[in-house]
Amino acid sequence: MTQVQLPPEDRETKRQLPRILDARRRLLRGNDLLSPHGPEIDEQSAGAGKSGALRAAVFGMNDGLLSNAALIMGFAGASQSRSVIVLAGISGLLAGAFSMGAGEYVSMRVQREMLERLLHLERRELELDPHTEELELAAIYRKKGLPEELSNRVAAEVMKDPDVALDTHAREELGLDPKEGLGSPWGAAVSSFVTFATGALIPLLPFFVASGSTATAASLIVTGAALLAMGALTSLLTGKRPAGSALRQLAIGIAAMTVTFAIGSLLGVTVA
Repeated sequence: MTQVQLPPEDRETKRQLPRILDARRRLLRGNDLLSPHGPEIDEQSAGAGKSGALRAAVFGMNDGLLSNAALIMGFAGASQSRSVIVLAGISGLLAGAFSMGAGEYVSMRVQREMLERLLHLERRELELDPHTEELELAAIYRKKGLPEELSNRVAAEVMKDPDVALDTHAREELGLDPKEGLGSPWGAAVSSFVTFATGALIPLLPFFVASGSTATAASLIVTGAALLAMGALTSLLTGKRPAGSALRQLAIGIAAMTVTFAIGSLLGVTVA
């Protein structure tokens, strides 16, 4: 049977996909990009760092917390009324949450469509040139250390069932889990929206019950506590010491809020 010739762009995409997916998996795992530093990185930390859900939740909440806290401090520095600060905080919360959700949806949708297309190409190759695909699979097993005879037998057995063959080629050749690797665009969008909104709500809470310097001070306190918690949680992803990560996150947050408060003060005086 004549071997199928994919278009040049499809061949290049298929050739580069394993590297792209491997980089994505490493980013989602987080701490696998970093070399271990001593015994403080235990198995629990490494396991938590491999959770994409934990990573998304931590960074989503952190983005919402820091961006809205800086926005609120800018308005507080400009000596705006409580109602204006609340309006600005709610606007920042909604704008950021919708932006994060929409961006995550588009990103996941494009990624899903790309991977679905590659699965379609792989299925087409299996239908039109199964012999070559069987040879490719056997070669993969030989690279994994299996003897040649066993590699050929396993590959031949796998190729008997089209569904098993597609699943195996997707995993071994493309590095993709056809059942779970595609992800849900809507799930990712809702998750990003909720985590960002949750983080953005924290610095705004004191202004619902107080005003003036009291509300500003309370917002700084709850934001600082949340930043410490977020920093400690990131240690589960990076394998670093929780205290160091927490203090680093707090320092970054204080710097951002100080700058926006100062700019707000200058703009408030100028406008007045």
